[in-house]
Amino acid sequence: MAASTLSTTPAAHADTAQPNPLIELGRTAGLPRFADIRAEHVSPALDVLLEHARAAVDAAIAPDTPATWATVIDALQAGTEPLGRAWSVVGHLSAVADTPALRATHAENLPRITEFYASVGQNLALFEKYKAIDTAEGAALTPIRRKVLDDSLRDFRLSGAELPEASKPRFAALQERQASLSKQFSDHVLDATNTFAHWVHDLSELAGLPQDAIDAAREAADRDPESAKHAAGGNAWKFTLHFPSYFPVIQYADNRALREILYRAYVTRASELGPEYGQGQAEWDNTDNMREQLTLRAEEAHILGLSNYAEVSLTPKMADTPAQVIAFLDDIAKRARPYAQADWNALQRFARDHVGIDDLAPWDVAYVSEKLRQRQYAFSENEVKQYFPEQKVLSGLFGLIEKLFNVRIRADQAPVWHPDVRFFRVESMDAGAPRLVAQFYLD
Repeated sequence: MAASTLSTTPAAHADTAQPNPLIELGRTAGLPRFADIRAEHVSPALDVLLEHARAAVDAAIAPDTPATWATVIDALQAGTEPLGRAWSVVGHLSAVADTPALRATHAENLPRITEFYASVGQNLALFEKYKAIDTAEGAALTPIRRKVLDDSLRDFRLSGAELPEASKPRFAALQERQASLSKQFSDHVLDATNTFAHWVHDLSELAGLPQDAIDAAREAADRDPESAKHAAGGNAWKFTLHFPSYFPVIQYADNRALREILYRAYVTRASELGPEYGQGQAEWDNTDNMREQLTLRAEEAHILGLSNYAEVSLTPKMADTPAQVIAFLDDIAKRARPYAQADWNALQRFARDHVGIDDLAPWDVAYVSEKLRQRQYAFSENEVKQYFPEQKVLSGLFGLIEKLFNVRIRADQAPVWHPDVRFFRVESMDAGAPRLVAQFYLD
């Protein structure tokens, strides 16, 4: 029995005059048209794609569908991939181009996406089909297919396929709640990061900072609608918790108070201390979120018959038990601690003798380390940057990859979510003539 063909209907279009780009993405398996995707496309597209994916599952578990790789695994992949592709684009845009409308529609649809994938993982009939394929074809599978099948069987078990029917609803509810909490956690960190701004009005407070960091702070101030309010005497520099703004201050700024302000704000994002250090709203505190996630993970492990969530996490990994991991880490710590302590003592001495800092604080470590590096090796990371412009670094990186894997990497054109994003194609040269094997975005 074949899965239904993916089609579009009037209900699938936010604007019936234009095709829904998320459905088109699934139907054509092309590249996302980022500029055309709007929040109002998401729910209608998922209506269609979920229906198509459910039909593929129903077809795979039908009694008259033979348990073969082609009729079950390949067919299920073809039927569910459009949903996965579309939802991954929605999630990506929610992370890198967040808007209130996109965030709202992502939150609205996350439960039904989670419910679908949980239902697939718990589908005992589908699990039996996979086990039948293992029995009938397992010995003849290629190594790649063997790995795919083994991982799929493992994932069915971790998803609760073998649980008693009475336990499955609660297990599915745990998955849905954890997905919601995970998204909420990320949103809180993003909001806390985006909200913080520290304004400087005296250029002397920026001593030690590289000129490009000072210029970037000035440009950030000029772009901010609030700039006029902060620009005392026409001068204003804006610093944020985004890494390109934050890290140069921590590493180079002679102004210890400035380093402390940004450090405290950065490490307390989305915590109970966030509002105290300028990050706004108490509802962004992730403390209760993390506690609930720990509780839900413990319950998930218990339902699966495991002692703790660490055992769940390790199931697809190389280590066998949590005790093995802890012993490994303890051994590394025991071996490394004397050297780390010696380095720390040396850094403290240097801070006291050459920088004038008697009580080395967390916001001093990167700064003093940079000063020590400059004194010992006459080496500054900032000075070295001029010899490694982006295009030179990329040329070296791509050249190495091309030599190792006999491929060619070329810049190409594709829709992107931001003007600074670049797109590349990877072509295999094994057959003589270039053959497209991969594409990627560089942000």
